[in-house]
Amino acid sequence: MTMQFDVVIIGAGPSGLFSAFQAGMLGMKSAIIDSLEAVGGQCSALYPEKPIYDIPAYPEIISQNLVDILYQQEAPFSPQYFLSQQVVELESCSDFFKLKTSAQNEIQAKVVVIAAGAGSFGPNRPPLENIETYEGKSVFYLVTNRENFAGKNIVIAGGGDSALDWAISLSEIADVSIVHRRNKFRAAPATVQKIYELEALGKIRMVTNYQLDGLIGKDGILEEVIVADLDGNKKPLKADILLPFFGLAQNLGPILDFGLNINNHHIKVNYPYFETNIKGIYAVGDVATYEGKLKLILTSFAESASALHHAYSRVFDGKALHFEYSTTKGIKK
Repeated sequence: MTMQFDVVIIGAGPSGLFSAFQAGMLGMKSAIIDSLEAVGGQCSALYPEKPIYDIPAYPEIISQNLVDILYQQEAPFSPQYFLSQQVVELESCSDFFKLKTSAQNEIQAKVVVIAAGAGSFGPNRPPLENIETYEGKSVFYLVTNRENFAGKNIVIAGGGDSALDWAISLSEIADVSIVHRRNKFRAAPATVQKIYELEALGKIRMVTNYQLDGLIGKDGILEEVIVADLDGNKKPLKADILLPFFGLAQNLGPILDFGLNINNHHIKVNYPYFETNIKGIYAVGDVATYEGKLKLILTSFAESASALHHAYSRVFDGKALHFEYSTTKGIKK
C-alpha cells in the first residue's frame, strides 16, 4: 500500500522537525524519514549534552533539550515517522513524487524537503564477534532515554565528546566504566576535567590503554565485556549495557542518485526559496548550499519556513497562499 502525504521530510534533525511544524501550520500533512532510530539528528546522536548559545530567546539551551522542544512544537500536527530507514528510491511523476524506503515503505507526496544534515548516519560498529545479536538489547549506539539505563552496569567505549558526555550524565544513575585505547581524550577540556573529577570521587571507572575485545552473554543479554591491552592481556568488565561511541558514518547515500545538483556532498538550491534543480524538491539546513550560506541551526529554520511557504501552491494545486502570522491564526490541528 502506498501512503500519501503532502510533504515528505528526509531527516529528523532540528531543521527536519521545524519543517514538520511549518508544514502543519500551512495545513500540510507530513511524514519524516530518518536513518536513525530516534529523532534529533546530530544534536541527539553526537552532542546531546552540549550547550547551544545562538538559538533565539534561549541564552543557553542543551542540545537534546532543543530537540525535545522542537518535537513538542510539531506534535500537534501528528507527522508520521519512518525511523531506522532511509529513502532508497525517488521517482518524479507529473505532479508528485514516489519514494521507497529501505524498510519497503512506499510513500507518495507532492513535495519533498531534504533536511539531511551531513547525510544519513550509521554507527561505526566495533569489530566484535556476534555484536549484532546484542544490538537493541544490550548494545546501543545512541541514548534515547537515559532513564532506561538507571541502576545498570554500563561500559562506554570511546574517547570523544559523545562518550564522555554520556559517561558524565549516566554516572548520576548508573555504574559507569569508560574504555579507551589511550589515556588521552578528544573531548572538550572542561569535559575531560569533569571526567577525572568523577573518577576521583569513585563515580566513574577509567579503563584506559585497553580496547574492546569480546562480548559474553546469552540471548542478546550482556553479562561481561572483554577488553584487551596492546600486549593482548585481557580482562572482563561486568556489563549490562555496552555503549560504543566511535562516531557515526555520514554520507548522502541514495540521495546522490536522485538527479539533484550536488557539489562536494551538498545540494545546490535556489535562494530565496531553497528549491533544488527539480521542482517540488527543496533542501534546507546543513545539506543545502547557496551563495552566502551560514551553517547555523537558526538559519535552517528560516530556510524551512521559506521553502514550505513557496511549496504551498504546489501542494494545494495552484491555490495562492493568504499569509497570516501565527499570532493571528493560532495552531490549527
